[in-house]
Amino acid sequence: MSQDSLLVCNDSEYEVELVSRQTGKVLSQLELEDWPLRVCLIGRDRAAVTLQFVQKVQLIKIKGNTLVKDKVLMVSHSVYGITTSGDNLVVTYEEQPWLEVISTDGKVLQQFHSTGETQHFELPAFITTSADGTLWVPDCKNNTITKMDASLNILQTFTSPLLEDPRGITAVTEDEILVCSYKNNSLVQLQPSTNTMSTLLGKGDGIDKPYCLTYCPQERKIFVAPSFNTDSINVFKFT
Repeated sequence: MSQDSLLVCNDSEYEVELVSRQTGKVLSQLELEDWPLRVCLIGRDRAAVTLQFVQKVQLIKIKGNTLVKDKVLMVSHSVYGITTSGDNLVVTYEEQPWLEVISTDGKVLQQFHSTGETQHFELPAFITTSADGTLWVPDCKNNTITKMDASLNILQTFTSPLLEDPRGITAVTEDEILVCSYKNNSLVQLQPSTNTMSTLLGKGDGIDKPYCLTYCPQERKIFVAPSFNTDSINVFKFT
């Protein structure tokens, strides 16, 4: 994929689109069979998109500035978040098993179950991976961020009054995690080493109902999409 492009879900059109970061022009669009929720890159020339209501993950090939459908992976339940873990994918669900590690051939490799008195998640709708392979999972309902290893073992759980309905999440470094605090109209920065959170950007910076985000290390920019059915992406310089 070109370093000048951004891969986004267009839920109003049931499409995934390749958009120029410089001009905002749509370079390629690919129609999907259902509502695309989340997307993640697999290397530079492949991607995976979760399709919630059909319980599928659509793999996509990126050929220059063109998007092409690849194979479809069947998954256990209505699927939400997706990220990579080594050569595999990690997906999140609205019920147990809350998370699964699956191969790009669709084989289930690991599952996370936790119910009853030991239930950990209520709605882990997003997930990301930091450079060291650690998984970071915000929970929209219990207002937590969970740190997990590649085998889905819980390492640590973070919470703060700053987190209200945490949604999109991205890792700048292993010790700089950014998350959308949807109801707080802010981007919150988590520093795991000190177990602290702080507001990075808020309503006064133009943050309104932030839904998902990503970080570009080459340009040190944050791309934030507000709420549903938006036709704009806000861009902020990360300093």
